Amino acid sequence: MRRLVVSALPDTSAPRRGFLPAPRRSPENPENQAPVARAAPPRRRVMRCGLSVTGFGLSAVFYCLSFTPSLLPRPWLLQGVVAGLTAAMGYAAGTAIGAIVRLRWWPSRRVEMIAWRLLFALVPLLILVFLWLGTRWQRDLRVRLGMEPQQEYDAMRTVGVSLLTFGLLLLTARLLRLGAHGIARLLIRVVPESAAYCAGFLVITLLSYGAFDGILVDNLYTTADRSAAITDSGTGRGVVRPASSLRSGGPGSLVSWDSLGRQGRNFVTKAPSQAQITAFTGRPATEPIRLYAGLQSNGDVRQRAATVVREMDRTGAFDRAVIAVLTPTGTGWVDNDVPSSLEYMYGGDTALVSMQYSYLPSALSFLFGRSQVVDAASALITAVRDRWAAMPPDHRPKLLIFGESLGTYGTEKTFGSAEKMVAGADGILLEGPTFANPIHQQLTEDRAPGSPVWDPSYPELPIEFASRAAELRELTGPRPKVVYMQNSSDPVVWAGVGLLWHRPDWLRGRRGPDVTPAMHWYPGITFWQTTVDLMFANKAPVGHGHTYKSGTVDGWAAVAAPPGWTTADTVRLRALLDR
Repeated sequence: MRRLVVSALPDTSAPRRGFLPAPRRSPENPENQAPVARAAPPRRRVMRCGLSVTGFGLSAVFYCLSFTPSLLPRPWLLQGVVAGLTAAMGYAAGTAIGAIVRLRWWPSRRVEMIAWRLLFALVPLLILVFLWLGTRWQRDLRVRLGMEPQQEYDAMRTVGVSLLTFGLLLLTARLLRLGAHGIARLLIRVVPESAAYCAGFLVITLLSYGAFDGILVDNLYTTADRSAAITDSGTGRGVVRPASSLRSGGPGSLVSWDSLGRQGRNFVTKAPSQAQITAFTGRPATEPIRLYAGLQSNGDVRQRAATVVREMDRTGAFDRAVIAVLTPTGTGWVDNDVPSSLEYMYGGDTALVSMQYSYLPSALSFLFGRSQVVDAASALITAVRDRWAAMPPDHRPKLLIFGESLGTYGTEKTFGSAEKMVAGADGILLEGPTFANPIHQQLTEDRAPGSPVWDPSYPELPIEFASRAAELRELTGPRPKVVYMQNSSDPVVWAGVGLLWHRPDWLRGRRGPDVTPAMHWYPGITFWQTTVDLMFANKAPVGHGHTYKSGTVDGWAAVAAPPGWTTADTVRLRALLDR
C-alpha cells in the first residue's frame, strides 16, 4: 500500500507568536496575501560580541605607530596611555571601515577565519618589534636632549598601562553602543529598522556631546578657573612684601600688595640685589625697578595699563637706560631669567613692567581666552609707547618688548605686521611663538629660498630666527630689531591642525638639531603625538622643548646688548643664571 504522507502545516486556528491568522480570500485581497506584522527585532549581543577583524588589525597598526618618536621623549606611563588611546582610535577607524565594506560585500566565514589567523600570527611579532624599536628611539631621543635614559623594564609597564587604557575605552564605547541599540529597539516598532538605528546613534551622540561639553568641559573649566584664582591669591615660599618704593606693592605704590596676585608678587620680589649685580659687573649697580598690575589691581584692562604707567612715572622709570614691557604667560608668570638678564646686563639701570590678564595656564587661555592676552598686551604696550614717544628723542630710554609663548601672540596682534614691529620699539624678543601667530606664519612662509622652516632667513627686514640660542652669538652685520627664539623641538611652535592630513615642512629635508631622524609623519598619529608633546613641553631641559630660561641672555645680547658687551659676558651670565 502506498503510504499517505501528510505535510505539517501551521495551525491557523489560533495565532502563534510572530504570526497572524491567515485571512480569507476577498476581492480586495485576491492572492490571499497576509499583511506583514512588525515583529520585535532579535536581540543583538553588544557587550559580549567579538572584536571586529578590521578594527583589530588597524588598532594593531596604530598601536605600533604610537611607539614611533615625536619631538620630545615620553616617560613609560605617558607612553602607555598614548599607546592605548592610539590603539582605540585605530579600532574605531577600522570598525567603521569594516562596516562600510560590508555594505557592498560580506566576507565568508572562511575568509574571516583566515584573516584572524594571520593577525594572531603577525600582530604579537609586530608589537614586540616596535616595543624594541620604541625603547631604542626613546633612549636616543633622551640622549639627544641631554636626559637620563629610561630603564629597559619600563617597556613591560608601558604594555600594561596601554592594555588597561584600551580596555577601558572599548568598554565605554560598547556601553554607548548598548544605549544606541536600546533606543533603536524602542523605535523599531514604529519606524524602519535602518531609521531606528540611525536615530539611536544620533541620540546617543548628542547626549554624549552634551555631557562632554556641557557638563565635563564647562565644569572642568569652571573648576580650573576657581582653582587658579585660589592659587593666585596665595604667596610663594620666601616671598615677602618689598621694602623698596621701586617695586609695585612696596611703600608709596599705587598698586596694593594683595592685588598683585601670586605671579605678580613673585615678579616684583625676585630681582637680583644691587650687591649681586655689582659682583657680576664689577661696577657699582643701580637698584632695578620692577612694576606689575594684577587682575585685582583694576577690573578694566586699560585702566590697569594706565596704572602701570603712573607707577612708572612715580618711580622714575623713564629716566632709566632701558624700559621693557614683558607680556607674561596665561597665569601672569614671567620667567625670572628674562628680567634678571637685562638687569645684570645693564647694571640695574632698568625698569621692567608687566601685567596679568588671566588666572589660567597658557594652554587653557589659548583655547578659551586668546582675546584676553591681545587686549592686555595691546593696552600695556600702547600705554607705555605713547608715554615714551611723548619724550624728547634724545632723552628717551631704550624701549624693549618681550613675549613668551602666548605672550608672543599678544605682541604680534598688537602691532599687526612685521614692519610695524620693527618700527615699534628699539628691540623685540619673542620666545616660543605659538603655531597660531599670524606674523610668524607669514614670515616663515615668505622666508628666503633654501632656508629651513625651523631657521628661516628673512633678509627684507632686520628680523632674526634662532633654533638654538648660541647661534645668535655668530651674527654679523647690523643688529636685528626683532628676534624669534624657537627651539626645533618646541611643539608650541610646530603643532597645528594641519598635521592631521599634511606632512609639515619641518619633517622634510634637513631637520632641526633637536629633531630625531627616526621621526616620520603619519596621518593622524603625528598630530596626536605632537598634541601630547604640548602637555609636557615645559619639562624639557633648557634649550629644548618649550624651555628657554637662560638662553634669553643670548636673545637680549642680539637685540640690545649694552656697550662693551662680549660673548664671554653672555656665557658668564648664562652660567650664573643656570646656577
